[in-house]
Amino acid sequence: MTPPLSRRGALIAGAAALAGGLAPTAGAEAALRLPMATRPRFSALSPLQRAGQCVIHSYPGLTPPASLMDAIKQGHTAGVIFFGENIQNLSQIEGVINAMKAAHASSPVKAPLLLMTDQEGGMIRRLPGEPVKSARDVGASADPHYWADFTGSGAGLNLAGVGMNVNLAPVLDVYRANGDFTDQYERSYSKSAAAVASCGADFITAQQREGVAATAKHFPGLGPATASQNTDLRSVTIATSAATLRSVDEAPYRDAIAAGVKLVMLSWAIYTGLDSARPAGLSPTVVGELRNRLGFKGVTVTDALEAGALSSYGSTSQRAVKAAAAGMDLLLCSARSVSQGDEAVAALADALGDSLDPTAFDAAAARVNALRAGL
Repeated sequence: MTPPLSRRGALIAGAAALAGGLAPTAGAEAALRLPMATRPRFSALSPLQRAGQCVIHSYPGLTPPASLMDAIKQGHTAGVIFFGENIQNLSQIEGVINAMKAAHASSPVKAPLLLMTDQEGGMIRRLPGEPVKSARDVGASADPHYWADFTGSGAGLNLAGVGMNVNLAPVLDVYRANGDFTDQYERSYSKSAAAVASCGADFITAQQREGVAATAKHFPGLGPATASQNTDLRSVTIATSAATLRSVDEAPYRDAIAAGVKLVMLSWAIYTGLDSARPAGLSPTVVGELRNRLGFKGVTVTDALEAGALSSYGSTSQRAVKAAAAGMDLLLCSARSVSQGDEAVAALADALGDSLDPTAFDAAAARVNALRAGL
């Protein structure tokens, strides 16, 4: 039975009225057909501007620091991730975003900023309002298809309403045991890969219909992780076989890619079945699994670059270069420190003259800018 509440009615008061200013997301192919003015010529950019096309910044508190606004004006960042501490209410964050867009008007890179948050649903929400149901709620409902569509549409309307254009959702982890890492925060749709695939694809389609790019995460899957295996805090090794990873954990990504998902976030866990030496987001092997085996052609994005799982991989600068070298298109500097993002940009700019392949890096930046131009 279809619940009587409309999608727009489900948003908290005022959110739907803010929506409508963002056109539906176009595919990368369509984006590349947009006027040349929306696409940067990388040869015309400074080293810091060129590097900034692959970095997402963050900041503390309710007011963006002048240093972040300067980075936006100078074209030294691809966008911003927002957290709860940045958001007082919908009108406040809409005002912040409008100020960022005004600053961006001075940037030599004309494609829109990527303005993102984690609006998964349930306990993991940065904005008030939809999606109120968690992934677990959706998967356990009498009509998962309806509710996955409902929550995806609600997330899209909510974010678009304040001017955001990327959601770091949905989670496609196929959890194994009640109370494990993914299930304890109700972030997984199901223990069934087929159910996760179906719900995830419905969420992606509905959200992107509202003009907000979706991000499938955390490839190749944190479903096998136990309750204490949190990559934000410490190194995590997952010993699941390659055969199981491919038949269970990667399966929802096939449906997500078929649904046109714009971004995929890679996990910081080490998967011994694929690459026993490096976390997935630092592994060309695992990135190759996504690109070559599953055929994903969109934007790859790291999880938080400050994560505890990377404690043995050096400074922000070193992590940024390693991630870019592994094939990550977009680096998430989410420590709520503008200097963290600036450090990553400077390191990439320096490495472009040395250890990073400039052709591969510009291809990554081109994928990011195709995404931006299509929003």
